Amino acid sequence: MEQEEFRDLAVNNQAELERIKSSAMASPLYNEDLAPTGPKQRTWSTYNIAALWIGMAIVITTYTLASGLMAAGMNWWQALLTISLGNLLVLIPMLLNAHAGTKYGIPFPVFVRASFGVRGANFAAMARALVACGWFGIQTWIGGLALDALMTVAWGAWVNVPVHTFIMFLVFWAIQLVVILRGVEGVKIFESFAAPLLLGGSLVLLIWGFSAGGGIAKVFETSAKLQQGDAPFWALFWPSLAANVGYWITLSLNIPDFTRYAKTQRSQVIGQALGLPLTMTAFSFIGIAVTAATIVVFGEAVWDPVDLVTRLAENTPLLLIIAMIIIAIAQISTNMAANVVSPSFDFSNLSPRHISFRTGGFITAVIGIISFPWVLFNNVGAYIFTWLVGYGSLLGAIGAVMIMDYWIVRRRQLDLAELYRTDGRYSYAGGWNWKAIAAVFIGVIPVVPGFLKAATTEDFAGVFASPTFIESLYNYGLFFTFGVAAVAYLALSMIGGSAPEPAREPEAT
Repeated sequence: MEQEEFRDLAVNNQAELERIKSSAMASPLYNEDLAPTGPKQRTWSTYNIAALWIGMAIVITTYTLASGLMAAGMNWWQALLTISLGNLLVLIPMLLNAHAGTKYGIPFPVFVRASFGVRGANFAAMARALVACGWFGIQTWIGGLALDALMTVAWGAWVNVPVHTFIMFLVFWAIQLVVILRGVEGVKIFESFAAPLLLGGSLVLLIWGFSAGGGIAKVFETSAKLQQGDAPFWALFWPSLAANVGYWITLSLNIPDFTRYAKTQRSQVIGQALGLPLTMTAFSFIGIAVTAATIVVFGEAVWDPVDLVTRLAENTPLLLIIAMIIIAIAQISTNMAANVVSPSFDFSNLSPRHISFRTGGFITAVIGIISFPWVLFNNVGAYIFTWLVGYGSLLGAIGAVMIMDYWIVRRRQLDLAELYRTDGRYSYAGGWNWKAIAAVFIGVIPVVPGFLKAATTEDFAGVFASPTFIESLYNYGLFFTFGVAAVAYLALSMIGGSAPEPAREPEAT
């Protein structure tokens, strides 16, 4: 390939990259999975990046995302507007952090060494990894439900087998372990294959909804019946918006794990801009429209697409099998990209000499089981207003430090070789940048009282009864923590002098 194609790379010469890697190989912070990617590994095009997001966004949790908002009191267009705006907002930090992945070819846990220190990076990486493990469990549980429904159709007596749902959960879990062994390139191939299949399946579902529901006008007239709560829109809007930004805030941190393979900055920017907000909004729209149609057809709202497909195809086993395979592919495509790649790198960063990408994937899978995902998924209030808003607040603060450090303090200049040295530019004090840690806690601590109240309030639906001022800060979630942590980090960086002098960008040869 011509060198001009890789003009966006800080090091676009393979020989120079090999020199940097050879000098870092003796470091305990290095292994091949964490090493910077070179021109030969830049195989992800705009389509591959867009397909990645299509594969991640078309999933059951996206389909049902509006259900919690409408159950709390929003109508269909308010829920869709909130979801759409949330995904446009999260695209901003997504693109800002993605830049470093493409430019330097480094994964998230290596990139975050620049802002948190070579040891402090594990604090940020573990915060991200444990969230991914929880998500892995939730998506695996949903995939297990699809397999359970498929098995029930194939063999009616299956429902009499003790803990049959949990058995299918473990089977689906084991299937994903096989995919983990293929590594990141396997994820790219799987996502590129899954994207058109998932788009086609979504379109078929929407056509059925409008047809069976009596037309577009009838469907949206019926959608009013999906509203259950009576909370005012503006009381719900901010925590709901924060929750929808929180839905993908995890990926905004570790997006360098993927964009390190992008051919150019243009590929990753256009691919993400097309793949993320459009797909999330469109599939949430399908969820609302099809569920409204189920009121006309079945006399009740059926939000769970597994339940819906089972009802529609119960007398056509072949159709049901095809539908369930598509659902399973949707769950696997999301889990592999969103919830396995990042923690695999993150766990590897704990001990690069002993934990590879694949070993990190196995660790993720095990923790996913013991996170009790069925509890989170079966409680909509806990899922949206505690789970999404809660962890989004923490990761929002971490993301703020990363962005401020890279774009403002360092002006997008990193020293690749120093990122792998225990005593180099990014070692700070014992490997920790305490200014970054302090900024995160300054941003997060004020929302902790609200989080605790939300977590301990039975059937919490996003609106506190008579909250104190401190508790009300939780309603703004990651918007509050991001803003406070960003200002705190910039202020702390100027105390006692600025952060270590930014490295000069290596000369292209």
